[in-house]
Amino acid sequence: MDTDFEKIKDFLLELEYTIKSEDKAEELFIIEKEETGITNMVIDCESPILIFEQFLFEVKNDSSEMYKALLMKNRDIIHGAFVLTNENKLMFRDTLQVDNLDLNEFQATLNALEILLSEYANELIAFSKI
Repeated sequence: MDTDFEKIKDFLLELEYTIKSEDKAEELFIIEKEETGITNMVIDCESPILIFEQFLFEVKNDSSEMYKALLMKNRDIIHGAFVLTNENKLMFRDTLQVDNLDLNEFQATLNALEILLSEYANELIAFSKI
């Protein structure tokens, strides 16, 4: 059986994502598929989990309305969620178990983000300007 890193790389290539950078020692990928809105997404193989993180924008001013809207939208997201880092960066983040991971599960996380970006883009752009 291939390593987790190789399995994830195979999934990315099969799904036609561009691997902008990879670090086998750190088991880390940076990927993109610009036509879907995914750019500089970090995928980290931290066995037993796989971590997906996509930076969306830096939160400049606290807005309880924005936070409320994002938390409410989290309920609609099939895979992953909006998260806020200590540096006030809004991210999309998801984690999956890597041991029995198949292509469909892997693709589901990426599809969830693609759908989120296409359906919620106007709101995210507006929030990024607050």
